[in-house]
Amino acid sequence: MEIQQELNKTGGFKNLELLAKQVVEGFIAGMHKSPFHGFSAEFAEHKIYNQGESTKHIDWKLYAKTDKLFTKRYDEETNLRCHIIIDNSSSMHYPQLKEFGINSLNKIAFSALASASLMHILKKQRDAIGLSIYSDAYDYYAPEKGSERHHQMLLGQLSSMVLFKPVNKQTETYTYLHQIAEKIHRRSLIFFFTDMFQTATNDAKLFEALRHLKHNKHEVILFHVFDKDKEFKFDFDNSPKRFVDVETGDYINLYPETIKDSYQEAVGDYFNAIRLKCGQYQIKYVEADINKDFDKILMTYMVERHKFG
Repeated sequence: MEIQQELNKTGGFKNLELLAKQVVEGFIAGMHKSPFHGFSAEFAEHKIYNQGESTKHIDWKLYAKTDKLFTKRYDEETNLRCHIIIDNSSSMHYPQLKEFGINSLNKIAFSALASASLMHILKKQRDAIGLSIYSDAYDYYAPEKGSERHHQMLLGQLSSMVLFKPVNKQTETYTYLHQIAEKIHRRSLIFFFTDMFQTATNDAKLFEALRHLKHNKHEVILFHVFDKDKEFKFDFDNSPKRFVDVETGDYINLYPETIKDSYQEAVGDYFNAIRLKCGQYQIKYVEADINKDFDKILMTYMVERHKFG
């Protein structure tokens, strides 16, 4: 696959812009086989029509193909502000990889490439993009802008985030989500990439911070990033293994089969609780398996953008 070759050729995750473009092009090609057929080629140049707007710019040819009303966009328009938040704690750098490939991504690389793919679409639509990265510190912040220079700066930051592995970086989600929320003043779509593995586990404080992100009528989409085979199904051979908490350094030695059933039950309960809490607080919850879910990320963006208006 071309993306695989490009990753290997660059020795890691350096040519992120090209990879993101290929992910988006693959997604659009796949849409020709979906209910969005007829809309995929045009979506970057149109926005959904909102009742009460002038009908002067409605694209009636697109309406004939999709049975939905869209208006043509123009170069000076910037109708959407988007802020991407990425959890960069040590657990997000699981699994440890010597070489990245489209079929061998860890959680942070998946989040970076998914974010870059969203940015590629947002750039084509001349929308404003901001970025926050946190771990046990507020590692990086950039406000929402739409310039090419800004876009390249964010891509560079995403690449650096993947290639630099933090050691024993814990997760201070409560603290930094509140700080990030205070920085986003104008109504925005907020995409939050996290594995939801917290060093401190006060769920009430976590969801209080997530609710804070929704102030000023922001829409929040939580992409729950994890390796489904390893972190959910606990799919390991039954040889003795040492499992290390990469955020604290604590470890346990055991045979995987001895705890597999109880692990799956506990993690399943935890994930379901997250999903239910997100529903309660009107936060869009999206499961993102690092082994396959780029299309789910981009489809979620399309649906949420159209709802956002």
